[in-house]
Amino acid sequence: MTSLEAYRARGRTIETRDGRVFAVDTGGGGVPVLVLHGFPTSSFDFAAAIEKLPGRRLVLFDFLGLGLSDKPPRFGYSLFEQADVALAVARAHGLERAHLWAHDMGTSVTTELLARRERGQLPLSVASVVLMNGSVHIELAHLTIGQRLLRSRLGPLFARLNSRASFKMQMRRVFARQPAEAELDAMWDLLSREDGAQRLPQIIRYTEERVRFARRWIGALERLDVPALVAWGLRDPVAVPAIADKLAGEIPGARRVSWEDLGHYPQVEDPGRVAEAVSGFWRSVEAP
Repeated sequence: MTSLEAYRARGRTIETRDGRVFAVDTGGGGVPVLVLHGFPTSSFDFAAAIEKLPGRRLVLFDFLGLGLSDKPPRFGYSLFEQADVALAVARAHGLERAHLWAHDMGTSVTTELLARRERGQLPLSVASVVLMNGSVHIELAHLTIGQRLLRSRLGPLFARLNSRASFKMQMRRVFARQPAEAELDAMWDLLSREDGAQRLPQIIRYTEERVRFARRWIGALERLDVPALVAWGLRDPVAVPAIADKLAGEIPGARRVSWEDLGHYPQVEDPGRVAEAVSGFWRSVEAP
C-alpha cells in the first residue's frame, strides 16, 4: 500500500476561483488519463492502482470538499461546480485530449462533462470513458443508512457525531475484500481534515441533482460517440449490478468488465486486476 505521506508528496496545489485543489501528475506517455474519484473519499483511492500503470500519464485530483483539497463552508458542491474543478485541473496540466476514468461520484461529474461536450462546450477532447461503480441511475441505487441520514434533516447532526470508528464501520460494509486498517485510517484522515466531515451533508446533495438533471446526463450517455467501458465490482451493495447493466445497455457500443468478487471500491480491493483491465481498454482505443 502506498502511504498517504508518499502520495501527498507527489502532488501540488492548484489555485482555482473556488479554492485550492490538490492534484497529482504521474508523468509518462500516451494519451493522458484524467481520474475522477468518488464520495466521500479522494483520489488516494487510486494510489495503488496507478502504481500498476507505469509509463502511463495519469492526472488525479481531489474534488473540493474532499481529500487534500480545500473544504470551503460556503461552496455549493454542485456537480456542475465540481465539473468546473475537473476542467481547471485539466487546464493547469495542459490536457487537450484525455481518457476519463471515473468512480462513484466521479461518474456523475463525468456525465456533466459529456453533456457539455455534446453541446460543444467542453474545452477538452475525450478519448474514451471508463465508468466504475457509480449510482448514475440513482433510482436503482441502494443508499447506505449513513448516506440516507446525511441527506435528511439530521444530516448536520450525524456529520458532527461521525467518528473514526463509526466511519470505518460504515465503509467496511461496501467492500467485498476488506481493506487494511491503514487504508481506512487514511480515508478518515483525509475526510476529517479541515472539518471535512461537516461538509458531507452539503456534498451529498449531488445525489438529488442526479434526479433533477437525469435527462441531461443520461441523454449524453445514450448519444455518446467515443469508446466506453463499464467496469463493475458486482458485490457492491450501493451501486448495484443493475446500474451497470443499464449503463452497458444504453451507451452505444459500450464494453463491459465485471468482477464477481469485488465490491464498491474495485481499485482499492484489487488494484492490479483493475489496472490491467483499464490499461487494456486504453491500448485498444489507441491502437491504429
